[in-house]
This record gives sequence, structure tokens and C-alpha cells, in this order.
Amino acid sequence: MTYCIGMRLDRGLVFMADTRTSAGVDNFAVSKKMFTWHVPDERAITIMTAGNLATTQSLISLLEERSVSEQDRDPSILREPTMFQIARLVGATLREVIVNSSPTGQTSDDQFGASIILGGQIKGGKPTIFMIYPEGNFIEITEDTPFFQIGETKYGKPILVRAYDSQMEFEDAIKLLLVSFDSTVKSNLSVGLPFDLQVYENDSFATDRVKRINAEDEVYQTIATVWGDALRDAFQLLPSYKL
Repeated sequence: MTYCIGMRLDRGLVFMADTRTSAGVDNFAVSKKMFTWHVPDERAITIMTAGNLATTQSLISLLEERSVSEQDRDPSILREPTMFQIARLVGATLREVIVNSSPTGQTSDDQFGASIILGGQIKGGKPTIFMIYPEGNFIEITEDTPFFQIGETKYGKPILVRAYDSQMEFEDAIKLLLVSFDSTVKSNLSVGLPFDLQVYENDSFATDRVKRINAEDEVYQTIATVWGDALRDAFQLLPSYKL
């Protein structure tokens, strides 16, 4: 299983992904699930993946291969004119991978299933995020839906719904995402540290604001501990329900 979040703020975009992969309760490994491409002063693109590891690795390899040399960039995420067209390309590439893996094509619940969060900005357009479904179709982020989750989403969603504010600073957004991830880690063994984090500021066209958050990270440990204590304290303040 996996947990990834892509969130849009007034200042830009924030992405976070765990790195745990599992093939049973006694077989865990670490695998990168966040990938970036950029052309200075022109475009910045981030992709996060969830689902069958062979499918997602093949998808990323194809996208990488088709963006290496100038003559091979057709189609390529480094040539498409808009983020919408990139979403179409990624969806089509995902379907291509599945067709080559499964003669029956892809469905959301089969063994080759994969979901994608795609975000970024191309010069002349706004920063945006898409969620690409296993079948290759997709939706775009809106004011009513300001963040997307893929993978194990249910444990970390309540805090996002309650605390998200589009005007928050990046530092507060990261704190919010860490609480969401910590709640998920404590509820599902198939999601785990380290976490990959990226912050994208509007019109920067750069993908260099990244960090890998390990279990030893002092800020993460403090957030996890204080949040747990605060929940217990808040529970004690609630009125008892008497029959």
C-alpha cells in the first residue's frame, strides 16, 4: 500500500509520499514514489504513484525514456503545451503499460492497478494538480477539492478536511501533512517512513525544494508526540454521554 498527498495553496503546491512497499506482512522495502521533471523558467512537473510497483515503475521509465533526447520528445511531458495535455499523456501511457501487461486491459481493482497524482506548472498556465485513475481518465483539483490523496487515504483524511486553509504558509501545510501521514502510519503497517516532501512555489518552475523525512527527524517526532497527547487531552475535555 501507499499514501500520497498533493495539495494546492494560494502560494503554490505541496507534495508528500511515503516510500514503503510490501509483499505481505513480513516483506517490506523502501521504494521512491515521487518523481520530478523540469525545464528552467519554463515548466516543473511532479508525479506520485500508488499501486502495482511493476506498473508504476514501467510508467515512470517510459516517461523518462521519452524525455531524454530532444528528437524523442514526441510525445513527451517536456513538450506538451499545458498541464491538461500532460495529464492526458500520462493517462495514455498508463493504459499503454497495462495493455502490455494484461490482455484484458486495466480496471481499478485488478492486480496491475495504479493511481497517479500529477502536479506542476507550465509557463503561461496556473499551478495545478490532477488525479489520474487506474483506467487512465483523470480529474483536476478545484477550490472545492483542494487536495488529492491516493493509496491508503481514509486514516489521514479527517485532519485535512478539518484543518486545511488555502492561505496557510508552506510550513503549516507541511505540519498538516505530517499529522495526516502519522495518523496513517499508526493505523496501517503498509504505509511507512521515510516520507518524500516537495514544495513548489508559484511561477518558480523549480523542483529543488525537496526533503526526505526519516524516522529520526526531530520535528516529525515532536509533531507525532504532541498531536497524540493533544488528542488524549481533547478527549478528556469532551462531555460524557450518560444514558
